[in-house]
Amino acid sequence: MLAVSRRLWVATGIALVGLGVTVEMVVSRSAPILKGRIIETLRTRFQSRVDLDGLQVSVLRGLEIEGDGLRIYRPEGAASSSEPVISVAHFSFHSGIFGLFFKPMHVGTVTVSRLEIKTFPHGEAKPGGATAANEQKEGKIEIVVDEIICKDSRLIIGTSKPDKDPKDFELKHIVLRDVGPNTPWDYDATLTNAIPRGEIHAKGTFGPWRVEDPGQSTVTGHYTFDHADLSTIKGIGGILSSVGDFQGQLDRIVVDGSSDTPAFSLDSANNPVPLHAKFHVIVDGTSGDTYLQPVEAVLGKSQFTTSGSIINIKGKGHRIDLDLDVKDCRLEDFLKLAVKTTPPVMTALVTTKAKLQIQAGKQDILEKLGLEGQFTLARIHFTNTDVQDKVDMLSLRAQGRPKEAKPGAPDVAGSMQGTFTLAAGLLTFSNLNYEMPGADVDLTGEYSLDGQKFEFRGHVLTKADIAHMVASSWKSFLLEPASLLFRKKGGGASIPVAISGTQGKPKFGIELMKKHGSEE
Repeated sequence: MLAVSRRLWVATGIALVGLGVTVEMVVSRSAPILKGRIIETLRTRFQSRVDLDGLQVSVLRGLEIEGDGLRIYRPEGAASSSEPVISVAHFSFHSGIFGLFFKPMHVGTVTVSRLEIKTFPHGEAKPGGATAANEQKEGKIEIVVDEIICKDSRLIIGTSKPDKDPKDFELKHIVLRDVGPNTPWDYDATLTNAIPRGEIHAKGTFGPWRVEDPGQSTVTGHYTFDHADLSTIKGIGGILSSVGDFQGQLDRIVVDGSSDTPAFSLDSANNPVPLHAKFHVIVDGTSGDTYLQPVEAVLGKSQFTTSGSIINIKGKGHRIDLDLDVKDCRLEDFLKLAVKTTPPVMTALVTTKAKLQIQAGKQDILEKLGLEGQFTLARIHFTNTDVQDKVDMLSLRAQGRPKEAKPGAPDVAGSMQGTFTLAAGLLTFSNLNYEMPGADVDLTGEYSLDGQKFEFRGHVLTKADIAHMVASSWKSFLLEPASLLFRKKGGGASIPVAISGTQGKPKFGIELMKKHGSEE
């Protein structure tokens, strides 16, 4: 019995020594073993060539692994397959010593620094060149990871369009969880948006990774975008906050959300107006182009809808093209936003369908802003007392009530309709018709958004003839020839008029033989 016991102890000792020698050999070779496992796992997952420049292993507290210069290339057969689609400057993780003896090896958290992901344009892969994710070549997943923490990363979405720049997103912090080979990954990310400048926080799912076309990898999530500085877009100002949900693929993301900008402004006026929007948009991640389908907006107290696009122009910024649909909104909300004069020249209810364009470039907003369409204004009231008095007195004279035509007369509420274009800060009107009690005013002309120019010409069509538009009997008698000269068919008068000057000092005159007459 004693002999058996001795033999058992000897065998156990030999086994322990053998195990110790084995462990020592494995530990001494742990770096190349782990490097091989990392490369094999990534090669199997991405069906691509994988390079790893260096790997260091410490066994003082289990296995502590650090790696540098990891590169995962595009699938074989893709254009530019020599360019890495994923590169990592540095990574590290920890595992128990016995992780070397089990496959797959289990890792809790991998920390990654300076991750860079590049997607290539859709359709760039050659037919039959890349293997689909569900048709992978044989290989082994030798390391399973629960969580990946990425710091100071970048996502670069390529484009095949010559007039577009690749989209470069600065990813400040990302946490990926449940990192399986063929299932979506949960993520929690903070990224820095360049224009407008601000931080976006998003949580959702990403993947599975599309080996043959990363741009078609699925992404979903909920985002918050706080304290975005709109002044990073030349010509506009304000601090924007936005929340919403999104889903789609990296190269086509559908977003539903809302935004608030308490003090939105254009540098043409620098008069801040609150702006709220609820939107459904499609973002082309390959170009940065955004399509609004539609946006429901509230500017000041005016609610309207718009649809259109925000197009990225290489080297110049963004061109904005919008179709505006405005119904019974406060004109002063729009004038305050666009015009320097305070208060705005008039108040009214505006209805319009118009096309707005802001060209890409570094010019001032007035030089880039273009607008054209048709409009109607109801319940017009001029904020300049002198202007409103002249309109009120004109209405009374046109009705044949000249004795009541005095400053301070009751205000009349007119209406207006016409066609307009805006370019280079100059608002041009054609077929402009202004209706008030007793008169119709047909005009064409220009108005500068800085309020420094009024140039309108046209006709005032009145119910009363000229002789009955003055209170004095002898003046009425003297004006009888003029009544005959300006009489219109059916009675009343057709008087050629001109309005010129500035918003603060308008001048009203009668044109005779295309020359200014006496001021009324």
